[in-house]
Amino acid sequence: MLNISKRYSRRTIALFWLFAVAIVIGILLAFEQIAILYVLATLGLVVLMLIVAFDDLEKVDRDAIEGFSSDKK
Repeated sequence: MLNISKRYSRRTIALFWLFAVAIVIGILLAFEQIAILYVLATLGLVVLMLIVAFDDLEKVDRDAIEGFSSDKK
């Protein structure tokens, strides 16, 4: 895996995943598997919301909360 990351940049890897997902979605649409698309979209949104929620919670400290609440007064 280390060799792959040395050969390809993060942008190239992200574009590869984008095209792979687009192909899967296209195939599911072509075969009219809309129910599977709904499930995948729901799972994707849940994962995205969990990532955002835990990322925000990790960076909050007590001083930032007190400073933010005193600015409102």
